[in-house]
Amino acid sequence: MTADNRNILARGRVATRLPAQDLDRARRFYAEQLGLEPVDERPGGLLYRCGETEFALFESTGTAPGTFTQMGWQVDDVETVVAELRQRGVMFEDVDVPGLRTKDGIADIDGNYPSKGARGERAAWFRDSEGNLLGIGEPVA
Repeated sequence: MTADNRNILARGRVATRLPAQDLDRARRFYAEQLGLEPVDERPGGLLYRCGETEFALFESTGTAPGTFTQMGWQVDDVETVVAELRQRGVMFEDVDVPGLRTKDGIADIDGNYPSKGARGERAAWFRDSEGNLLGIGEPVA
């Protein structure tokens, strides 16, 4: 394998896939609570675009584990985004584990993403209508 081919995936784009047991319910949640509309759809699937990235919801009989963050958005002002989503009915997770505790739904995390020039991150988590755990993060310089 040549050096040019070692990082073949690094040249690709990453897209998240999230399971939905009820695609119509998920579509309503993403539209009403998050303000997102699909840019494309197929039987059993909805495609969303956010900035330069995309994610898909797909109909699945399996359940979302919801035990870890499955997808996240990087935002400029986590407090404003959390407040806006709360007004739309989004419920944020309370986290209280060693080294990570939310206050008013937002956690301060030291040491995250030094490669982005950050000394940490402010983050919040919520579940979609299907139980997928989603995050919002703001790098802190």
